[in-house]
Amino acid sequence: MFSGSIVPIITPFKEDESIDYETLGSLIEFHIAKGTYGFIPVGTTGESATLSHKEHRDVVRFVIERVAKRVPVIAGCGSNSTAEAIELAKAAKEDGADGILSITPYYNKPTQEGLVAHFTEIAKAVEIPIILYNVPGRTGVNMLPETVKKLSTIENIIAVKEASGNLVQSAEIKRLCDGKIALFCGEDSLIFPMMAIGGRGCISASANVAPEDFASMVEEANNRNFDRARSLYYKLLPLTSAMFWETNPVPVKESLKMMGLIPTAKTRLPLVGLREETREKIRAILATYNLLK
Repeated sequence: MFSGSIVPIITPFKEDESIDYETLGSLIEFHIAKGTYGFIPVGTTGESATLSHKEHRDVVRFVIERVAKRVPVIAGCGSNSTAEAIELAKAAKEDGADGILSITPYYNKPTQEGLVAHFTEIAKAVEIPIILYNVPGRTGVNMLPETVKKLSTIENIIAVKEASGNLVQSAEIKRLCDGKIALFCGEDSLIFPMMAIGGRGCISASANVAPEDFASMVEEANNRNFDRARSLYYKLLPLTSAMFWETNPVPVKESLKMMGLIPTAKTRLPLVGLREETREKIRAILATYNLLK
């Protein structure tokens, strides 16, 4: 159902920390022009953790309306409360999202049985395509391939964003679930390797900065043009590394500001701006890609 380079789009803020919808709209047009396959508003890169429930829904609704069915919009809808995750999923469906991205519950560290129960309840509560999201570095729990296999039998669970950084785990998911759900790379430095083992696409924070090359890399891999995809992967590798020198999405926002695409790199606490030495290193990286304004 979904494939290609899907961008977890940033949530731009004004200096007073209110949401800058004008800039968000211009970023959407920028991405569509550069070949981005779809958007995920209010994911981790969209700073969902510091948005109010009203802001969360307002951003999702804005992106859906601005995109106007030109590409898919998959709403970030995760929570460590199953009831809250269901509430967010129902709101996304009501507002017209094409699917949802649902993260494994964080902080309370459920067992594998708890993960199955959590996602089963979400899938039962709302008939909308669901992409599971496994990112143990942020949540403290790793969703194992056998758990993904169990969940793959549920009709509206259609994909998994795998961001464990473990390529063997990704391969095992593909082996166990081949033909049942799609595998998306959520670890930016492993996009080409995951495409080579049968991935369908990527959900990449770094694609906020270089959407055309990310879209091309994934498209070439999906078309089995692996030499071309590999070349783009190595071209992008220094950039993808730089985007995680400090906590995502701080380097991404600072880069977009240097590129002239957003007026301010403002984040909400507890995230703060880049250290000056990191900023200058990223500026140098962007210069090698001719991305500076």
